[in-house]
Amino acid sequence: MIEELTQKLCTLKEQKVRIDSEAYEWAEKRNKLNDQVKNLQTETQRLRAERDRTNEKVRELKQQRNETSEKIHEKTEKIRKLGQENKDLAKRKPSKSHQTLQKEAESIDWRIQTSSLTSEEYKELVEQVKQLETQLAVHKKLEQFNQKILEIRVEAKTLKTTNERRHQQLTDNAQESQQIHQKMLEKIEQSKKLKADADNMHKQFVEVKERTRPLREEIVVIANQLRLLKGEIQQEEQKERQRGQEALRETLEKQAREKLKRGEKLSWEEFQLLAEKGVASED
Repeated sequence: MIEELTQKLCTLKEQKVRIDSEAYEWAEKRNKLNDQVKNLQTETQRLRAERDRTNEKVRELKQQRNETSEKIHEKTEKIRKLGQENKDLAKRKPSKSHQTLQKEAESIDWRIQTSSLTSEEYKELVEQVKQLETQLAVHKKLEQFNQKILEIRVEAKTLKTTNERRHQQLTDNAQESQQIHQKMLEKIEQSKKLKADADNMHKQFVEVKERTRPLREEIVVIANQLRLLKGEIQQEEQKERQRGQEALRETLEKQAREKLKRGEKLSWEEFQLLAEKGVASED
């Protein structure tokens, strides 16, 4: 019976080992996939952070571009206003050139300084100088308008060049952000697929492990049966040993009594044995 149960127990344990081995293989596959998922999640986080940094650059460049566009608009408005003022002033532009008027004014001034003039001539010449200076003032104002317009146009052109460069940077960063975002989405999709595969592996692992449950239960039952049987056998063997010891004691006691009757000398063990039985003896 014990041998039969022992053999059955060994068979069940071997079956359980095989199934546990299969379950371990599923667990190994699951763990490898979960490791890949973790790596993909880490890469996804890195890409998300990189994308966010790039998007921040895009926002900064947009803000700078908008601010520069506003400045360009302001410059353009100034040019328009100055152009209108210049156009209005041009209507009063003298027919003579600035150089001609300047020479005439200098000639009259030299005449006033060096000639002997009557009071009437002096007044007439001073009035001519004033008229020339008024015409020169128009030329000067027109030149100032043109210079100012030129300066503002140069500033506006510089701002436009800056804005074009920023717009290109903005476009490049926006494209880079989109590429990073696409990579991130791909990693997320890969992670989802691997996670689904890992979950399926875990399901297989659980199902295989479940197949060991009845084996474990039966192993426990048989192990308990073996323990009980071995216990019973040990008890029986103990009783048998006790019966043998009792029989031996009885035999030894019988022999000792016969020796005592014959007046033979007893051994110490025989003396002890009869003493335990309360039999008096003399050496």
